[in-house]
Amino acid sequence: MKLHTLKPAIGSFKQKKRVGRGQGSGKGGTATRGHNGAQSRSGYKRKVGFEGGQQPLKRRIPKYGFKCPSRIAFTPLNLSVLQTLAEKHNVFHLDQVFLRKHRIIGKNEKYKILGEGALTVKLSVAAHRCSAAALQAIRDLGGDVTLLAIYE
Repeated sequence: MKLHTLKPAIGSFKQKKRVGRGQGSGKGGTATRGHNGAQSRSGYKRKVGFEGGQQPLKRRIPKYGFKCPSRIAFTPLNLSVLQTLAEKHNVFHLDQVFLRKHRIIGKNEKYKILGEGALTVKLSVAAHRCSAAALQAIRDLGGDVTLLAIYE
């Protein structure tokens, strides 16, 4: 075997289809696009969900439910997470800046402290919301919770 004798496997390369180059080529005239209609035009792009004129699936299926545009989603943060953060980073004041820096919450996320897990260190926490159980657990250890404004 020599480099100048190498050939690609039979059928691995396909000849390019040259269309619209005259009747003698067998692919002239309509250039394999058929007679008229949207698909024969240049620049044609089928709309997303278009099903050839029949009622699209998105419109056939009944709609239900409601998404409240003014709903505010809160990311849940349990006491166990706060305990882990306090031990790992040796901090006792947990606020938005700290939580964002350590990627616990996203840039514009609001968060709510929930009472799942045990808390053994005195913490000062800033949050948008706090459950009654979490508030009680933090205050029992002498910590405090500062509620942040939701609309900024």
